[in-house]
Amino acid sequence: MEGKQGVVEISKSLPPPNPITQIQTKFKVLENGFRMWLAKQPLAVEAAVVTATSAAQGAAIGAFMGTLTPDLSSSFPPPPPQAGLNPQAMASLKQAQALAGGPLVQARNFAVMTGVNAGISCVMKRIRGVDDVQTSMVAAFGSGAMFSLVSGMGGPNQAANVVTSGVFFALVQGGIFKLGQKFSQPPEEDMFYARTRCMLTSLGLQNYEKNFKKGLLTDTTLPLLTDSALRDVKIPPGPRLLILDHIQRDPELTKERR
Repeated sequence: MEGKQGVVEISKSLPPPNPITQIQTKFKVLENGFRMWLAKQPLAVEAAVVTATSAAQGAAIGAFMGTLTPDLSSSFPPPPPQAGLNPQAMASLKQAQALAGGPLVQARNFAVMTGVNAGISCVMKRIRGVDDVQTSMVAAFGSGAMFSLVSGMGGPNQAANVVTSGVFFALVQGGIFKLGQKFSQPPEEDMFYARTRCMLTSLGLQNYEKNFKKGLLTDTTLPLLTDSALRDVKIPPGPRLLILDHIQRDPELTKERR
């Protein structure tokens, strides 16, 4: 009883956890779990899910962008009958309609770009095992080629325009990829501490995550944690009691411990 009372008094003395941080941490745990599940699926399933989700996101962005600009496609007068014999005139009209279309048109264009790009990237990463500039450029080429086909951009020579658009997209994305590598190093997703991070955040002890990482106390070691192990990574007595009490009360961790 005295031990439990001490834990309650310590928890009351600590500042309450930030609810926004808790939500972000739980979302990150779910996201990491979904990624781990997806990585175990067959290539066709992973590519289909990634393509569909990315296309949906792109469609939402395109629809939003389409609402910010007026739909000018209806303002273009229909071509006269003789214009139907002029491929260049028809191509120019399609190009103008593709650029000035409303939310539905832009949603379609963005969905194709993002979906094809993500799908090809997924397949390339699974096959090659790396995410490099070559993967990025191949995905961008496919994205640009498909965008050219569905939007009707370019001149009357469709085949040449598909290749040109694909090369343009590949060069742009390859340059952005190289610049990103040179000037910024994105933080790596650390999936080995997802449950640990969630536990510490719920207890208001997120400042001790670095102690867990220094001691290599990953999610798999949570059911095995002892007072001496936490002491070795220099966690004070109060937080140690809260962490051990949380582990004892968690049915999943208790089951894994057995």
